[in-house]
Amino acid sequence: MHLRPHLLAAATIAPHLVVSSAVNVSVPIAPPSDSQTLSRTLLSFSIEEDRWPEWSGIDSRNDFAYNALTTLGNLTGQPPKLRVGGDSEDHTFWSPTVAINEDQFPSPSTNMPYPEATHITVGNAFYELVRFLPRGTHMTWGINLGADNATNAANMVKAVVGAFATDSVKDSGVILDHLEIGNEADIYTFTGLRSGNWTAEAYVSDWISIAGPAVEAAGIDGPDGPVSVQGAAFVVQFTPTEIFDLGILDSAPGKAITQISQHHYSVTAFCNGSDISLASFMSKEAVRSNLTIFSADIAEVHRHGLTYVLGAQTLTATHSETSSVACHGAPGVSNVAGAALWTIDYALQAASLGITELFFHEGVGFTYNFFQPVSLNRSTTDGSPLDPPAAPHIQAPFYGALVINSFIGSTGSSKVVELDVGDSNVSGYAAFENGVLVRAVFINLDAWLVSSTGSRPSVHVNLDFVGEASLKRLVIGHADDTEGLIWAGQSYETSDVSPKGTLVTEEVLLSGGFDIRSTEAVLVEFGAQ
Repeated sequence: MHLRPHLLAAATIAPHLVVSSAVNVSVPIAPPSDSQTLSRTLLSFSIEEDRWPEWSGIDSRNDFAYNALTTLGNLTGQPPKLRVGGDSEDHTFWSPTVAINEDQFPSPSTNMPYPEATHITVGNAFYELVRFLPRGTHMTWGINLGADNATNAANMVKAVVGAFATDSVKDSGVILDHLEIGNEADIYTFTGLRSGNWTAEAYVSDWISIAGPAVEAAGIDGPDGPVSVQGAAFVVQFTPTEIFDLGILDSAPGKAITQISQHHYSVTAFCNGSDISLASFMSKEAVRSNLTIFSADIAEVHRHGLTYVLGAQTLTATHSETSSVACHGAPGVSNVAGAALWTIDYALQAASLGITELFFHEGVGFTYNFFQPVSLNRSTTDGSPLDPPAAPHIQAPFYGALVINSFIGSTGSSKVVELDVGDSNVSGYAAFENGVLVRAVFINLDAWLVSSTGSRPSVHVNLDFVGEASLKRLVIGHADDTEGLIWAGQSYETSDVSPKGTLVTEEVLLSGGFDIRSTEAVLVEFGAQ
C-alpha cells in the first residue's frame, strides 16, 4: 500500500529520547467486520442545570463557551451535543413568576468549592437561552422526577417545548432531541429523594406516573416525532435490562424512549477527598475494565433497537453522563495533562464498543471541566479566594477533545476499530471513511511526572506497510501539568480559544516507523495515491 501525506510541514522531535521498546502494529486498510460507526458528536457535554445561564449567556451569548464549542464543532462539522441536567435536574421547579432562574446554593467547601444548588426555580426564559448556542447544536433537557410532582414535571416540559417553538430559538438552528425524566434515580435513597424499599420495580411505576403526564404535555405520542425520551440515566443500582424486563418500554411514556443513558465515573468519588493515583487513573487496563462492564447492557439496548449513550452522569447505546472522578473531579488528576490522554483513550474505547456518544459532565468551577466558561472568584482545587478572579479558560482535557475530533473527521462516514498494540501503556485506533483507512491515533499512557527522573522513555511504533504519512503530536511536558500542552504546534490557552502558534506536522516514511514518548499522543494521517 502506498500513501502520501496531507500536509508537508516538518517538526522537530524532542531531544533526549530514549527508545525503551518497540511494537509492531497491524493496521487494516479496510474496516474490519467489528468496526463501529464513529459519531461526529462522540464527544459531547452534560451541563449541570443550575449554572446553565452562565454557560449560555443571559443578555447575549457567552462568547468563550460559544468559541470553545465551535472550535470542536469545526473539526467534525457538527457542534457537540448538550444535555442540561445532572444532580440539579431533580431540584428544579418551574414558576410563572420567575423570569430566568433563582438558585439556592449551600456553602462551598475545600473539597466542593462550587457545589450544586439545592433548589432552583426557573421561568420560560431559562430555556429560551438555548438560542445563544452554536447553530446545529442538538440538546437533551432534564426534567424533575425527584420531587415526585407530575404537575411540576408537566410544567417544565411545556416550558422546554415552548422555548424551542419560539421564533428566536427556531432561527438559531438549535434542536431539541430528547427529554430525560430524572437523573440517577437508582440512587434516590442515597440522595434523600426517596425512602424505604426503593427497587427497580418501584422506580418503573413511579417513572410512569410522572413521565406519563410530562410526555403528554409535550405532545409526544411515540418514538417517531422530532422529540423523544431518553431513558434510565442510572449510575450503579439499576440496569436497562431490569427496567426492560419490568415492562417500561410497553408503557405509554416508555414507548417514546429512543435512547438509553447510563452514567459512569472512572474513579471513586472525591466528595470527601481521597488520594487518587494519576498513574493508576491513566492505566490502559483501567480504561478497558471501566467500560467493558457495560457490554451486556449495550447489547440489550441495541437488541431493542435503541441508542446507547454514556454520560459523566450519563448510554443510544450512548453514555449520557461521564467523566474522570465523581463529585466534580479530583485536583491533580481530573484537571491535568494526563486526563487529556485518558479522555482520548476512554472515548475511542467506548466508541469501539458501540457507545454512540459520551456526555462529559461540566459545571462552573468543576475540577474536571474541559473549559471554565466564566470567571471564577475562588480556586477550583481548594476553594480559596482568587484575587484577581481567573478569567474563562480551557483546561487540559480540552486538548484530548481536539485530538478526538481531529481523528473523527468531518465526513460523517467514519468507522473506528481498536488496534492490537502489544504494549501495556500504548493504545491505538484506526478510522475509516467510505471503506478506506484515513487516520490512526496512538496514545502512550505511561505517566511521565514532574517527579520522574532520568531520561524520558518512548516507544517505537512500526506499522505493517510502507508509504508516507503526516503526524500531529499532542506534546505534553508532564502528566501532572495543568497547562502548557501543545497540539500540532499550537496552544489553545488563549482568551478566545483561537490557536496560537504555527501549525506543525511531521512527514514520515512509515517504513521507518515513528516514536511516541511517555505521556504523548500521535495522530497519523494517511493519504492514498
